[in-house]
Amino acid sequence: MIDARAIVSPTAQLASDVTVGPFSIIGPNVQIGAGTVVGPHAVVTGHTTIGADNQIFQFASIGDAPQDKKYKGEPTRLEIGDRNIFRESCTMNRGTTQGHGVTRIGSDNLFMAFSHVAHDCHVGNKTVFANCASLAGHVEIGDWVTLGGLTAVHQFCKIGAHAFLAGGTIVQRDVPPFIMVAGNPAIPHAVNSEGLKRRGFNEEQIRNIRESYRILYRLDLKLAEAMEKLRFIGATDPNIKMFADFVAASTRSIVR
Repeated sequence: MIDARAIVSPTAQLASDVTVGPFSIIGPNVQIGAGTVVGPHAVVTGHTTIGADNQIFQFASIGDAPQDKKYKGEPTRLEIGDRNIFRESCTMNRGTTQGHGVTRIGSDNLFMAFSHVAHDCHVGNKTVFANCASLAGHVEIGDWVTLGGLTAVHQFCKIGAHAFLAGGTIVQRDVPPFIMVAGNPAIPHAVNSEGLKRRGFNEEQIRNIRESYRILYRLDLKLAEAMEKLRFIGATDPNIKMFADFVAASTRSIVR
């Protein structure tokens, strides 16, 4: 399953059914799980662990050194789950010692062409990165997040689960779960209700999320007042509790 024109280190660990296309390079500290396909002209290097059934398209760079001036060649890591798709010219960098040494990517994610995940980022599951969506270092992305094309996220920001970032959005603060943001800088516009419907949220759940959005963004309340109301609703609704907990834990402040 390895093309004769590929270069694969003899110390790399590849499952028996891994496919490696022509002119690809697999480095010595790489581990690749069953069913994964590495297309032509891709590079997988560094201390990189890739799970099962991933697809890596041509010219992708997976696991190379972080783009950080503080990096001095330490053996940091990139850990990737299962069933991810990395389209043409994606760049996924491993971690730095300042970020506990690891970049983590979950499972079932789609990274479209030229998308970038920088050092020490943590990406959840079932996310979509449209073309040229980019994360700076130390960013955290929750499950089911969608990043539109040309979106950029500032370092240390957190994006909550089910959030939707419109194309060209510049994110400089944390984005709470469930909401849609757009613009430069990003501002909230609405609840990602269509995405929630597709994922099985019922009408009552979406109605409660909309009410929580209204409390936080439309009633002109001070944050402490809004949080008091959100915690009250969250006592009986786990989605609103997650929403309130995210806002309370934000260290960069939330988009407003």
